[in-house]
Amino acid sequence: MNWKKVAPLMLVSLTVALAGCGKQADEPSASASTKPAKTLTNVKVVLDWTPNTNHTGLYVAKDQGFFEQEGLNVQIIAPGEGGADAMIASGAAEFGVSYQESITQGRIQGVPLVSIAAVIQHNTSGFASPVAKNIKSPKDFENKTYGGWGAPSESAMIDSLMQTDKADPNKVKIVNIGEADYFTAVKRDIDFAWIYYAWTGVDAELRGEPLNMIYLNKYSDKLDYYTPVLATNEKMIKEKPELVKAFVAAAAKGYQFAINKPEDAANILIKAVPDLDKKLVVASQKWLSTRYQDDAPRWGEQKRTVWENYANWMLEHKLLEKNLDVDAAFTNNFLPVSSK
Repeated sequence: MNWKKVAPLMLVSLTVALAGCGKQADEPSASASTKPAKTLTNVKVVLDWTPNTNHTGLYVAKDQGFFEQEGLNVQIIAPGEGGADAMIASGAAEFGVSYQESITQGRIQGVPLVSIAAVIQHNTSGFASPVAKNIKSPKDFENKTYGGWGAPSESAMIDSLMQTDKADPNKVKIVNIGEADYFTAVKRDIDFAWIYYAWTGVDAELRGEPLNMIYLNKYSDKLDYYTPVLATNEKMIKEKPELVKAFVAAAAKGYQFAINKPEDAANILIKAVPDLDKKLVVASQKWLSTRYQDDAPRWGEQKRTVWENYANWMLEHKLLEKNLDVDAAFTNNFLPVSSK
């Protein structure tokens, strides 16, 4: 799975009119309850990409009955052609997985997305390269080839990191590799790429292909943004706040389970999506288990400064047309008092 291409492109053509029904990523639970019949509210949750360990808490919440305990019958679906954000914004899916970057861009365009929980507390993405390439700092990007997906944020990010290292961004060759596999691309066409370590980095460890990793948040606090997040739309928050609260409560239980029992959580994800590589899922889940909540007082907590800092960085690099209304972009109001 090539996670690195997802975030910046989700909002490029986002309009409510593009929203469509996504194909199912799993089937609704068919198990019959032995308890007295209870009316459940049907809810769709759309993923940002193919199922992976960013999503484990959602699959755990469904498998362990946490959603049902909150009165929800949850269906986890894959994004339609318009993308997950379009479906969330239009109400085609009540909830979904998004990114701070795409929500920020969307809100500037008038798209009513709202982040309701941070899936991972700190940014685990960065620029990766095989150790043999000897790229240990942004200055080493000079005279190298970067493989990306053609988003403006890529060159802005490379420029930003290289400037902190007093290097020349003009000496980087940038090529579009689309959905090409990272491991194939670095052996054939490129020197480095933007990845999520929790998946591609862990996969490299399992393959015995060590990486040099340049994490974005090591070079600027402004780049320690939330990726991914759980999101809904303003209408849901205004008209169905109890439903939002119930969803977040169940999701929090699911991610707390993944924190406390990563291998069990990994097996739940594998059971739901058997085509996944079991070794990779288990290893990735263990790597992420301490990073979901990390130093936050509870899973899902979001800081205003994180949203403000990254929006300011995007504005400085001409990725936004105007200032973000930070307080409208996210909320902690639906998180349980404590997930510990």
